[in-house]
Amino acid sequence: MQPQHVAPRPPSSATDVDVEQAEAALVEHYPRLVRLAYLVLPPGLGRGRRVLTAHALVQRALPRRRASGPAIPTQSKGRDGDPGYAFVRRQVVRTALDAGLPLRRAAWPRRSQLPPLLPQVWGLRLFPRSGGAEELALDQRLAALSGPARAAHVLRGLERLQDGAVLRVLRSAGVADPDAALREAGTVPAQYALFESPAFDPCALQARPTDLMRRRRHSRAVLAAAAALAVCGALVALPGGGWGPDGAAAPSYARNPAAEAALDPGRLLRVAPAAWKSSSRTDFSVWPARGALAGDSALLRRALAVWARPGGNVRVSGTPGTPTGGPAGPPQLLYAGQVDNARVVILYDGLRIARYAEPKDGTQGAALDFARVDGATAAEAGAVVLGRSDGNVRYLTAPWVTKAAERDLTKPSAGAMDLDLTGGITAPLASPAAQTDSCTSWNVLQLTGAEGTSLLTDLGELVPARLTTGKPTAPHEATGAKSLSAWAPFACSLADARAQGVRSVNAWQYAEQSLPDASGTAAWVCTRAETWRGDGPRVLAQFHTPGGTYGAVAARAQDVPACGTRDPHVLAGVLWKSQTGSWYLLAAGSRDTASIRTTGGVHASTRGSLLTARTTDGAQAGLEGTLEDGRPVSGLR
Repeated sequence: MQPQHVAPRPPSSATDVDVEQAEAALVEHYPRLVRLAYLVLPPGLGRGRRVLTAHALVQRALPRRRASGPAIPTQSKGRDGDPGYAFVRRQVVRTALDAGLPLRRAAWPRRSQLPPLLPQVWGLRLFPRSGGAEELALDQRLAALSGPARAAHVLRGLERLQDGAVLRVLRSAGVADPDAALREAGTVPAQYALFESPAFDPCALQARPTDLMRRRRHSRAVLAAAAALAVCGALVALPGGGWGPDGAAAPSYARNPAAEAALDPGRLLRVAPAAWKSSSRTDFSVWPARGALAGDSALLRRALAVWARPGGNVRVSGTPGTPTGGPAGPPQLLYAGQVDNARVVILYDGLRIARYAEPKDGTQGAALDFARVDGATAAEAGAVVLGRSDGNVRYLTAPWVTKAAERDLTKPSAGAMDLDLTGGITAPLASPAAQTDSCTSWNVLQLTGAEGTSLLTDLGELVPARLTTGKPTAPHEATGAKSLSAWAPFACSLADARAQGVRSVNAWQYAEQSLPDASGTAAWVCTRAETWRGDGPRVLAQFHTPGGTYGAVAARAQDVPACGTRDPHVLAGVLWKSQTGSWYLLAAGSRDTASIRTTGGVHASTRGSLLTARTTDGAQAGLEGTLEDGRPVSGLR
């Protein structure tokens, strides 16, 4: 991290704002202020301490004395122009920058440089939800900035401040050279929408236990002795920074036969290589154990121990809705080997895939990733991510896969490029999950074998998502020429489903509509991303005009039955401008839509599933429809 320079603090303006006014602004905008503090704080503190420090800094941001000031703005006025919010925001930025200053022997530390006294949560470790590849990349870029530059970038992106306002906030927070901070902040790409991600939300937290059993069974003196013994044991077991028997795992809480059985490498389940040929199941339960290190008991023990009780230097992530606790019994070994610069172990417990990775050079730190895979079909159990490197991804494929290929989903006529497949491991292929700029291609994995041919896409998770096409009640693999052509204009919309725990994505062309002014025929397509956990599906209604490279998202929704097996119906509309310059409201429903009518600023109705109404630019309207069986259907928004 680059050194940061903070000038001596300017005189406080606490007397310019009434303490009650500042308190009202703090309470009303507390989640945003805590998110601001979390993003400005140095990432080197670790996610757990950053969470508690962010809350502490915001709670200490009030002025210390009352003074006359303007009235409290109403909620409808928001943050803009509220002096109370401006004061609290400045205090949060100032103290967050102070927290990143190095401690000096000749000076007393500032309060924000020390661990917060309050808030404290005993017995729990709190940290935000894990984000996807984009959030992780952004966090790494912010970590490389100096503190003032990081604050400038966050003020630009989270607070949406213009550069002049950013400079004023930085000056008032004591930054010595705000112009240099602003220039440095400009070196990070402007992915401001990511600041709203749950990965940067210190108010929506995950919790893990600390030392439950020891707290209950031992006194403070015994705890101190145990801590000293643990430190001495670690020094003996880890000469030169190497791995101990349990690697990066935390100390064991208790001993019981079931827990010890789950941690015994000798009890790992290992399936015979040909078991899938005679089994009635075609999922991860019939995958054999593969990899050059499948017999390395020390590596397998470390992987099991970290899974059961990850230590403080273990990065744990999981798809939404996936429990990250230890296995209930001995899991099944799928793979153990070296992938690029890491040793990797992949395990399966009937509900989840767990991927353990440690640096091959023996340095401390490890990663533990989880993905829910219960009820997987043959196509959904076709591959697991082994590793990612330099924007590429490498897969371990199912034992029934005989051929792997890479194809660009946006170019259906380009054909597939064969990938080397050695021991079930593919050669690296470019991953669309790492794309952060404009989408010009979307590479997918095509697998062929005894269970047929399927198409899988990397959405930044441990298990790739299956791609299908067709009516929701009868989807089929998206591998034929017609299916590939149907997916091509909408491939880039798959970015909307990243890091959501997606199991499969289906594209269904539910309508075609003749465009006004002899402009050809447009296609209406609904894409629905189903999740492994069953809830939280994401639905996009998309509109594709003749000759257009990409489809346009007309409406999106989440947690709705539309476009799914329970409710295979959809209704959506879009404002469209013809080549003659005329504006139209176009709407389309699935084939069994009997009528459509508009609400709001446009008044139109039609019998059937297609509606065309002339209107003006910027018109606002809602859609309501009726199905042939008399049931109502609402337009997606």
